[in-house]
Amino acid sequence: MINLSRKEVFFGGILTFSFIMTVFFFYVYQIFNAANLQVEKEDTYLYIPQDTNFKGLLKILEKEKIVDDKLSFAFLSKLFNYQENVKPGRYLIRKNTNNLNAIRMLRAGAQSPIQFTFNNLRTKEDFIKRTAEVFTFQEEALRKILNDTSLVKKYDKDTSSILTLFLPNTYEFYWNTSANAFMERMHKEYKKFWNKTRLSKAKALNLSPTEVAILASIVQAETNQATEKPRVAGVYMNRLQKNMKLEADPTLVFALGDFSIQRVLNRHKKTDSPYNTYLYQGLPPGPINMPSAQSIDAVLDYENHGYLFFCAKADFSGFHAFAKTYDEHLKNARLFQAALDMKGIK
Repeated sequence: MINLSRKEVFFGGILTFSFIMTVFFFYVYQIFNAANLQVEKEDTYLYIPQDTNFKGLLKILEKEKIVDDKLSFAFLSKLFNYQENVKPGRYLIRKNTNNLNAIRMLRAGAQSPIQFTFNNLRTKEDFIKRTAEVFTFQEEALRKILNDTSLVKKYDKDTSSILTLFLPNTYEFYWNTSANAFMERMHKEYKKFWNKTRLSKAKALNLSPTEVAILASIVQAETNQATEKPRVAGVYMNRLQKNMKLEADPTLVFALGDFSIQRVLNRHKKTDSPYNTYLYQGLPPGPINMPSAQSIDAVLDYENHGYLFFCAKADFSGFHAFAKTYDEHLKNARLFQAALDMKGIK
């Protein structure tokens, strides 16, 4: 039997204690600094819905396989008072993120913004569905606002013209932005766009910003050619000034709700709708699409000329033949109709 001296026992205890403390501090270091989220994986986004508690967050982390060691993440979350302060949002989790950096970011609510882009949308429902694809608020939340007369009145719009509030572009938002906050931001962007210069131009045309946007939506539907938009706008301005009906084919297509129509026929012109500019004089009650800034500026800076008519060119180039008289217009129209017949478009 080996008898150890007190000195040997003491030093043995010191060594054992040192070993235990080394292991302890190494584990603490690991908890704080070792990679624990997206370990050896690509960057990803963590989506935390509204009213998610810490238990719910752990389920998300487990389901999405974002965290390796839930215990260490939970321990440090408790230590930093994060378990009681879970904030909703969209967070970028980098590859090999440690607990400390992740919890600091999540506790601070340091979200990663989204880029929300919209263009080429025709109807209110198109826009509602587009936003619902991106934000946490439900379709019905935005639909309720856009269809509520009292709510849209604060933006100087009605339920028919409310789409003119939204200017197609790319905007930076947070994923969990509410429907009301979204509207306020869009109103802010609208007021920024309608600066003193644009407002002055609209006033000179005797049109409100809403009316300019409605006319711009017709111009946009008529041509995709940027260089031609001011000329097309000039035709409609001439007709408005002469109290002539606009007789714009795209308004008929919108009234019918059939955007597959390639050829507007006389029977279509009998459609009883406030959007039928063959039946009703002046501008329709709302836009027929969401006009771009370019289309709006084409109206504000329309080309001053004597044209009252235009028709698509028979070469299908996307450009138009313009006319000052109805007889001249009929000749252009017959050429285009013959081209449609040749292609079998009915």
